[in-house]
Amino acid sequence: MKRFKYLTFNVLLIITSAAVLAQKQVVIKVLETSDVHGAIFPFDFIRNSPTDGSLARVYTFIKQERVKPNQHVILLDNGDILQGQPTVYYSNFIDSQSVNIVAQVLNFMKYDAATIGNHDIETGPRVYRKVEREYNFPLLAANAVSTKTGQPAFKPYVIIQRDGVKIAVLGLITPGIPKWLPEILWPNMQFNDMVETARYWVPYIQNKEKPHIIIGLFHSGHDAGYGGANYEEARNENASLLVAQQVPGLDVVLIGHDHDRMIKKIANIAGDSVLIIDPAASAHLLSEATVKLSFNKEGELIGKRIDGQLVEMKKYEPDVDFMSRFADYYRRVQEYVRKPIGIFTKNISTANAYFGPTDFIDFIHDVQLKITSANISFAAPLSFVSTIDSGLVTVSDMFKLYRYENFLYTMELTGREIDAYLEYTTSLWFNTMTSPNDNLLRFKDENGRKRLYTNYYNFDSAAGIYYTIDVSKPIGDRVTITSMADGTPFDLTRTYKVAINSYRGNSGGGHLTVGAGIPAEELPNRIINSTEKDLRFYIMNYISQQGVIEPKCFNYWKLIPEEWVATATANDKKILFCNRHKE
Repeated sequence: MKRFKYLTFNVLLIITSAAVLAQKQVVIKVLETSDVHGAIFPFDFIRNSPTDGSLARVYTFIKQERVKPNQHVILLDNGDILQGQPTVYYSNFIDSQSVNIVAQVLNFMKYDAATIGNHDIETGPRVYRKVEREYNFPLLAANAVSTKTGQPAFKPYVIIQRDGVKIAVLGLITPGIPKWLPEILWPNMQFNDMVETARYWVPYIQNKEKPHIIIGLFHSGHDAGYGGANYEEARNENASLLVAQQVPGLDVVLIGHDHDRMIKKIANIAGDSVLIIDPAASAHLLSEATVKLSFNKEGELIGKRIDGQLVEMKKYEPDVDFMSRFADYYRRVQEYVRKPIGIFTKNISTANAYFGPTDFIDFIHDVQLKITSANISFAAPLSFVSTIDSGLVTVSDMFKLYRYENFLYTMELTGREIDAYLEYTTSLWFNTMTSPNDNLLRFKDENGRKRLYTNYYNFDSAAGIYYTIDVSKPIGDRVTITSMADGTPFDLTRTYKVAINSYRGNSGGGHLTVGAGIPAEELPNRIINSTEKDLRFYIMNYISQQGVIEPKCFNYWKLIPEEWVATATANDKKILFCNRHKE
């Protein structure tokens, strides 16, 4: 009995001592959306169907979390919200005088901070600077630096306080933007290496602000080797994990850009644990990091525990107040996307574009050639599978036809560069076949599943020339250009005018730099013309002017040996469409 009393006394003493040491406990719940891509409402205005994501559903969850006792909520967005759905296109470019719908919604939801993403930059400074002014919270990007002042072009970080706890949020954006977007969209700006930038700002924040928590809000993916990138080269597109590993001081790193889902803890070079969360795209998931802090009676931090999870938004109904508040805007967008443009005489789809010429891609080629009067056009599928039905075509169909707000360039390329460009894209696209039993497409194994070696939007084909691709030959020796479309000879030494979108024209995918061997700094000199507005705008105008469109497949190219290709195509379609990529 005495032994039992002694043990009880010691347990009570330990509990009492802990209570004295930890006079205060604070729980901070950090919530992140990323790559929302205009998914404000629980409805896809492109496909005319309900969705199980959206900020309307997110807000239901947020409201529940904010009324829970003994916790404090911080709400963050990680960029790429201004592009994707007609919902935001309408506010960016049609009703551009009103307060942008994204600013209205995020202010209504009471976001605390956001990092800008590359697709936000793609809307142009008139749009994203206007939205920045309209936000009731800061827009971050420490590594987007003004070339005039040498200082960050956006706010580098923000300090948020909750119940005496100081939380620093450092924003970084992927530095790959100059490879994809023309400089007119990011004037007087440069994008510095993420690791190098974090090495400056994290110690700066620690010394100046002395925060209890430092959160990285990085619009950048987790795979630093994506697309064959070198981990050690500066300005890595997907450097979020590199920063978390190499820069001590970060407690949580909230990431995005790659549309992947991830939650894990890694150790940094100091041996400290860092929580990484990536919520994929379109507000289907929400990142949740729960930080529990313990303070002694002197107010000193003596304990910190961090846990995380991804929360599925399909479990939550759209918030009634949210839907009511923005009902008028919802109605206006519906009216806009239902606006008829013209008539298509047949169905078109990108599904077969991975195996040969299609009327879908050839329609884009045809419009590009007519707009630019170029000799040759390059284009790729911009959605994995997209279909436009015959009959009346509306504005919403244009977002199926052309997904991004790319400009259309006219560039000068030599015949030899065009040939090398095609060799490069076929090297990404097609396997080297030794028999009809081999795969036609180039796949890679990921966790026991076959996935395309590269993304569908890198599957370029050409128009204006006739050519064959011999998949039985090795990489670099497959393409034979037989003639121009008008029957005249194709000349390797001649300079041709080429229609190409701004993503590719700025070295996106490496087709012009790695493939054609043109130095990146020379690319601007090759651009002889650029549209003033996005290509979708001109496609819509073209269809409106024509009234009735009869899509045609011009069969500019073909794959050989044809018998091998036919057998492999049947097999590869089963693999490709069973293992459908997330967009």
